[in-house]
Amino acid sequence: MEQNFLIISEYGIHARPATRLVNLAMSFSSEIDLTAMGKTVNLKSIMGLMSLGIYKGEQVKIHITGPDAEKAMVAIADFLITEGLGKLA
Repeated sequence: MEQNFLIISEYGIHARPATRLVNLAMSFSSEIDLTAMGKTVNLKSIMGLMSLGIYKGEQVKIHITGPDAEKAMVAIADFLITEGLGKLA
């Protein structure tokens, strides 16, 4: 399952929300990847996520496969939207 998001936060995905997003992803058993700027990283890796340097205006794709993929996608989408980081693209 995949979903695209447009990053709308003035600061992009910086350290504090990135840490919370990784912790959220780690709470699911599914494989969760994030693709931005042609690079794909495991969303359960803070170093991977921070290495992308995602700024306002970037489009990111969340790709999830596994037994709790639907629940994970709902939680991640909710987090991005309610924290003001992104919106559905």
